[in-house]
Amino acid sequence: MTTAANETTADPTELPSHEVKLSEVAAEKVRSLLEQEGRTDLRLRVAVQPGGCSGLIYQLYFDERLLEGDAVKDYDGVEVVVDKMSVPYLDGASIDFEDTISKQGFTIDNPAAGGSCACGDSFH
Repeated sequence: MTTAANETTADPTELPSHEVKLSEVAAEKVRSLLEQEGRTDLRLRVAVQPGGCSGLIYQLYFDERLLEGDAVKDYDGVEVVVDKMSVPYLDGASIDFEDTISKQGFTIDNPAAGGSCACGDSFH
């Protein structure tokens, strides 16, 4: 198997850490989703990307890759990965999972966000 130049096969315990928090409920949901898929090789990747009405938008998805500069933190077997460009924007953010009659899904609370807009998932 070959790896791209920007991918790394480093041990996640040797990678830098980050300050994104994953609630116990969210970690349980991630574990449940990975078990349903039969995948133990995936990590939860959190990133910010340009876009949205306020300049940046969150991305939350499963990823099997570890890229150069990624920061990793383990929450009882659930690895949360943040790319090096997103780390400063997500410092102190917390990920939770809501399951109510009106909403189901992951939520991100980010005290570093400068503001929000009507779309609900952007900040600047």
